[in-house]
Amino acid sequence: MGIFTRFRDIVSSNINSMLDKAEDPEKMIKLMIHEMEDTLIELKSSCAGVIAGRKKLERNLENLKEKISLWTQRAALAVEKGRDNLAREALIEKRRLSDSAESLENELLSYKDLLAQYHKDIVELEEKLKSAKEKKRLLVQRHKRASGKKRAHEEIRRSDSADTMARFDKLESRIEQMEAEADLVNIPKKPSVTDEFDELVLDDEIEKELAGIKAAQYGKNEEAV
Repeated sequence: MGIFTRFRDIVSSNINSMLDKAEDPEKMIKLMIHEMEDTLIELKSSCAGVIAGRKKLERNLENLKEKISLWTQRAALAVEKGRDNLAREALIEKRRLSDSAESLENELLSYKDLLAQYHKDIVELEEKLKSAKEKKRLLVQRHKRASGKKRAHEEIRRSDSADTMARFDKLESRIEQMEAEADLVNIPKKPSVTDEFDELVLDDEIEKELAGIKAAQYGKNEEAV
């Protein structure tokens, strides 16, 4: 397929329509971008070749013009010297060179038109490529959002599964067990029999000491009266 045929196929294509029909839109847009980039490189390369050709023609035309000027001067010199036959030969050579120069000028005009078309095509393809890359960017974003949404839904489904709920129940039971054990630590310890007897003895001594204090206090009061 020639470069211009591919170019026309690309610029006339409807990207949205092609992507809608594609099984894998992201892969399709990557292939389209690759094709556009390759075609753009070929277009620019061909355009550079035309520019080089035009410059060569311009150099050839300049050389012809210098030769035409030279033969014009020679014809004038021959007339001045009375050499009409030699002047005629100089004018014939001048005419031949002038015809060649005219041909080159016409060819340069065609180069000008061709370069204008190349520039137009390159700009058009670059715009198409820019649009395709924007489409690719949007597709990638949509793909990321869709993948993230899918993962979120999968996580929700996994969190709702019986296995997950069983693990939560097991964890809850373990926490309740730990709480119960902590409460048991804080329960007052029941006193032993020995502790109870020691407490009775201590209470008896305290009562005796209290009675002594009261008796002493009572005696003081009696003396005061």
